[in-house]
Formats: sequence, C-alpha cells, structure tokens
Amino acid sequence: MKKYTLHMVVNGEEISIETKPNATLLEVLRDELNLMEVKEGCGQGDCGACAVILDGKAVNSCLTLAMQAEGREITTLSGLNKNGKIHPLQKSFVSHGAIQCGFCTPGMIMSAKALLDKNPHPTRDEIKIAISGNLCRCTGYKKIIEAIEAVTKGKEEKEGENVRA
Repeated sequence: MKKYTLHMVVNGEEISIETKPNATLLEVLRDELNLMEVKEGCGQGDCGACAVILDGKAVNSCLTLAMQAEGREITTLSGLNKNGKIHPLQKSFVSHGAIQCGFCTPGMIMSAKALLDKNPHPTRDEIKIAISGNLCRCTGYKKIIEAIEAVTKGKEEKEGENVRA
C-alpha cells in the first residue's frame, strides 16, 4: 500500500511522518510516535481511552484517520507537561483519587482539558456532558468530577508537581 507524508504538530513539535492512508490517528500516535498514553480500549469510539485534543476539540483518535490531522495540532497527555511540571488536572486527578487503574485517565483528562479551555468555570452538568464519552470501570465518576471541579474552582495549584524522570 502506498504511503503518504503526513505533516502535523504533536505536543508542540512539528512532525512529518510516512503513513498508510487508512491508518488511524491512534495508530500513528502509539505505533509511530510512541505516545503510549493514548490508549486503545474499544477501537470503536465508545470508551474514550484514546481521546486527544485536535485543534482544541477532544476527539477519539481511534475513529480519526491520521490523514485528517494533516496540518493540524494534536495534544496528548504528555503534551500537558510544561517546564517539568504536570498540569493541574493531572495533579487534581491524583489528589482526588480519580485515577484507580489509570487506563481511562489520559482520555478523561484530555476531555476535561478541552472543556476547560473553552469554559474555565463549567457547571457540574457541563462537566458530566464533557466526559460522557469516556468510560471508567473503577471510580464511579464521582472522584473524577470532583477532581475537575477542584481545578475550576482554583483548588489546585496553577503548576503541578515536578514530573519524575
């Protein structure tokens, strides 16, 4: 199968990569760019484990063809780390016990981040709607919602803890 060159910005870095025209964004991010925080759960867009931010909007990377990302900006969980510090959402998820097994956490955080970028002070119902495409089998969502609310109310620091090397 013929490969095509894909140009995109991933976590602030310009990327050019050869890929098959039918490759998903999930496949390119995980298999080609080794961004293992992007999880494959269902492969059908039902679980949200693969959620990334594409031009400011949370999308399921398992349903997005990589070629649809041509010239666009993608942010994954590792792209939230700035100057060796974790993002306040990451810190809040940890401090509120909203991580349990951790499989859904990257997608859940990316959906929350996309919401907060557009609406820094959402209602509880708006938070529920924003994460409704993400499934968690461990926490029951209460702690996840509380973690997101804590960030919206400024109860988490602007900068998180140092990222461990």
